[in-house]
Amino acid sequence: MKKFKKPAQSKKPAKAAQSRIAMEGGSYSLMITAVVLAILIVVNILAAALPTSLTQYDISATKLYSITSNTKVVVNALEEDVTIYWIVQSEEEDAVIENLLGRYEALSDHIHVEKINPDVYPTFAEQYTDETVQNNSLVVECGERSRYIGYDDIYIYEADVYSYSYNTSFDGEGAITSAIDYVVNEEQPVIYMLEGHGEAELPSTFSSQLERDNISLTTFSLLTTDEIPEDAACVLIYSPSTDISEEEADMLADYAAGGGKLLVIAGPSSESELTNLYSLISDYGVTASEGIVIESDRAHYAFQQPYILMPDMAESDITDSLVEENYYPIFPISQGLTVGDTPSGATVTELLTTSDEAFSKVAGYELTTYEKEEGDIDGPFALAVSIDCGSGGQIVWFSSSEFLADMYNAYSSGANVNLAMNAVSTLIGESEAMAIRSKSLNYNYLTISDSVSSLLKVTMIGVFPLLFLGIGIYVVVRRRRLQNEAV
Repeated sequence: MKKFKKPAQSKKPAKAAQSRIAMEGGSYSLMITAVVLAILIVVNILAAALPTSLTQYDISATKLYSITSNTKVVVNALEEDVTIYWIVQSEEEDAVIENLLGRYEALSDHIHVEKINPDVYPTFAEQYTDETVQNNSLVVECGERSRYIGYDDIYIYEADVYSYSYNTSFDGEGAITSAIDYVVNEEQPVIYMLEGHGEAELPSTFSSQLERDNISLTTFSLLTTDEIPEDAACVLIYSPSTDISEEEADMLADYAAGGGKLLVIAGPSSESELTNLYSLISDYGVTASEGIVIESDRAHYAFQQPYILMPDMAESDITDSLVEENYYPIFPISQGLTVGDTPSGATVTELLTTSDEAFSKVAGYELTTYEKEEGDIDGPFALAVSIDCGSGGQIVWFSSSEFLADMYNAYSSGANVNLAMNAVSTLIGESEAMAIRSKSLNYNYLTISDSVSSLLKVTMIGVFPLLFLGIGIYVVVRRRRLQNEAV
């Protein structure tokens, strides 16, 4: 019987169907891809339109790219338009400054940032400053008032002759907020600095900080005036080498008792006793001990020098910010203060204190040993006090003339100047712009006491090597014992 083959079915319809499905799938994929790309483009456009504060986050240790609450208070209080001119050539913009300006502009509709290319407008800056204008300098203007902020005022470089390097800090926020506060407020506080008694010149760091905080500083003499000027927000007495007269002391005492503010930075003098000057605080039960304070507790002095003190800080408006940030002031060559009975209505607060083991060397600058001798005065002592005179008047007294020196301020990572500026802001009424400090771009000094230094040396040089050696011996002995047991 003959067999017939089953006719083969055509594969063309199946191939056509597969091709159609593949084409539809490819078209669908292309459509999805196009939609996704369109969405991404729209998202990027919208993100670019968002303010910097919503698109960039600050994870730097010093919060270099952040705006503090102090700036927000100043900016939110604006009632007039402020223009910030950013003087910079094309493609030379500093990324940090650009980020910061974006955050200011996002804070308020009253702030406008305008970029000025000096190649296009070469004479623009001449109407604001005679200085040579660098790229990324700023001009803050409101009405007829303006302030020029040079690039060197934003990135501050200070030579450190002891390490043959530079200390660098970023003061962009402080400079800009201070400039805004300056151009919108015509009246700024004035500090009168007493002269005529061999006073030292203010250290550059402290003086620059006062200027940046819109505080005018002018000198005056009580020998040529019958009263302290009425516009004095505060009277500053800095490092006199000779004593004031009884008449001057009476005028200053009446000024403080009548509601005036006094900031005194005066330690032991090698030329004369400052009896009349210290009478200003003796009226409130605070007496100055003769000589120079020496610390016996190694946890309370630095650099292996018992006269370079690291005092304890009490809680107060002046010290709280340093305590919170774990900063420690350094006080060299200090005079010990003892707080006794305070008259009714007045209040004395000890801001900085020594340990119980401190004593005062009566020999003063002529001391020949750091050991306690007969006649030396037992501590503890206060090194800084704040006195509420009871009538609105206030005295803040630091018993070291050297603690604001640029060298000791650098060793304290800026804590010394910050402490003094906190005292100034407390006395004259704190401005939000004053509370903004520059942000260090260097590693801060780790200030430790001699006792901690000795402990670290013993631990690193002695304990750790012996510990590692013991662990090594144990491991070798254990391995050999296991090998012997296996055999």
